[in-house]
Amino acid sequence: MPHHDHASYIINHSRDLAPEIMPMLPTQAPKAKYLLAIIHLILNSRFLSCTAFYPGPIFVPSSIHQLKISSNSSKRIKMSLARRAVGKLTPSNTALLVCDVQERFRPLIHKMETVINTTKFMTSLAKELDFPIVATQQYTKVFGPTTPDAFADPKDIGILAPVFEKKKFSMMTDECSQHLASLNKTSFLLVGIEAHVCLQQTALDLLEQGHDVHIIADGVSSQQSYDREVALRRMESCGAWLTTAQSAAFMLLGSAEHPNFKAVSKLVKDHMALKNEFNE
Repeated sequence: MPHHDHASYIINHSRDLAPEIMPMLPTQAPKAKYLLAIIHLILNSRFLSCTAFYPGPIFVPSSIHQLKISSNSSKRIKMSLARRAVGKLTPSNTALLVCDVQERFRPLIHKMETVINTTKFMTSLAKELDFPIVATQQYTKVFGPTTPDAFADPKDIGILAPVFEKKKFSMMTDECSQHLASLNKTSFLLVGIEAHVCLQQTALDLLEQGHDVHIIADGVSSQQSYDREVALRRMESCGAWLTTAQSAAFMLLGSAEHPNFKAVSKLVKDHMALKNEFNE
C-alpha cells in the first residue's frame, strides 16, 4: 500500500474519534490527516488483534512534526490518549447498558441470581453517581419484561432507565443507537445476557465505533458456562476491558473524598453480603 494511502485507509474505516481531541486539531490538509490517522490508530490499537483493521505499518512523515498545535492542546491530547489507552472511567463520560435481563431467562442462565444482583448493584451505582442507564428487552412478548430485581426501585425501569424493545441480538438497534448518540458518552459498562450472543455483539458494535467497552464480569452470563468463558476471552481480545462491579465502582469514585463515597461504600457492602456464584 502506498504511503499516502495509509492515513486515508484508517480515516475511511473510522466512525468515531474522541470528541475532546477533534477541536484541538488543525484543519489543513493533507498534514492533519496523518495526525488524525495516527491518533485513531492509537485509540484503537487494542482492537487490532481482533480484526483486520489495518493491513500494514503506518508511515509517519517528518512533516507531521510541523503541525502547529499549542503546547496546551498537545498535553490535553496526550492525556486523552492515555486515559483511553488504560480504560479509566469517569461518571461524566460513562453509561451503563443492561442487556436483556428478563424474567423468563431467570431459570435458564448459568448463575443468573448473581447476574441479577450485580445488575441491581450497577443500576444503583449509576443512580447514585448520576450517569445514564439504558436497557433492552429481547422480544418482550416471548421473554417477558426486565426483572424488577435488577433495580433497587423497579419504578426506575422505563423512566430512569429507558427500555428499548428488540429482536436484533445486539443492543445497537437504530432507536437505541440514536439514544446512545444523544448521551454523548464514550465509555460503556455492560451487564446482562447472553454473554456469547447479545452482549458480545453489542460489545463488538461499540468497539467498532471507537468506544471504550467495560464488561462487568460478575454481571454477565450465558446458559452454558463454557459459552460465557469463551465470550469473555473474545471480547477482551477485541479490545473490551474485563472488570468487576466493585472495581468499576471505586474507579468511578476515584477518591474517598468523593461526596458520594459513603453511599457507594454502603452499596458495595450490601452487595458483598450477597453470594457471588462466580467465586465458586
